Amino acid sequence: MECPFCAETIKEEALVCRHCSRDLRIVRPVVTEVQQLVTELDQLQFDLDRINTQLAFFSRPVHFVLRNAALYVLAPLLLLLAAHVVVTILLDVSPVYLRLASVIIPIPFGMTLYAANKVGLRGSIGLGIVTALLSVTGMLAVVGCIDKVPILPDTAREWREAIEYALSIMLAYVTGDLLAMLMLRLLPNAMTASGRPSATAVRLARLLGQHGPDVMRRRARRIQELIKTIGPLAGLTVTAGGSIYTGLKSVLGH
Repeated sequence: MECPFCAETIKEEALVCRHCSRDLRIVRPVVTEVQQLVTELDQLQFDLDRINTQLAFFSRPVHFVLRNAALYVLAPLLLLLAAHVVVTILLDVSPVYLRLASVIIPIPFGMTLYAANKVGLRGSIGLGIVTALLSVTGMLAVVGCIDKVPILPDTAREWREAIEYALSIMLAYVTGDLLAMLMLRLLPNAMTASGRPSATAVRLARLLGQHGPDVMRRRARRIQELIKTIGPLAGLTVTAGGSIYTGLKSVLGH
């Protein structure tokens, strides 16, 4: 934490600032209260943003759907199709580059989806699926028209590769949403956490050793926020890894 008097970094357990020698016991409750208010205000702002998104949908549903479809489906779809044309037709290089582009392109749209509209995991999965299906279908159609071959895959292997490719795009989309959630909400809340820790967090803090009540309370708060962060962080790792694996599996396996 920072000393409220001299703004120098000090330990959370410090009772006296080692830089300016000011007594922190009196101001510590005020600092804790301010941190708690900041966390609560952040939660209120988050809830307000979600309510505003819902109101925008109910007030002008057609406009809302068309606008978000253009931003979060049509835009990544066009970029993915453009990458496909450039890599496979104009440059005629290894498809690995296309698969890497297909992992990278959806991520900013997933991040924007959460940052601008506070759309969570279920919404990003839905939009990711739509984007992935339309993108893969469009790529198959381009290849079919140019090479004069059937648009739909002929063999089980081709179907599997198409499904894995679509899954890679969808997972990349969800990765962007989870990444924005971690960056904009969970990690900042963890750094400013000051609410009352849960019983589970308190028990885990005691397992790490017995200290004074202030130390135990701060340790329990950190454990509690870490528990809240682990889920999305694990999800981010799984979706990112799954996107890269399913995207490159069929290409590198050749």
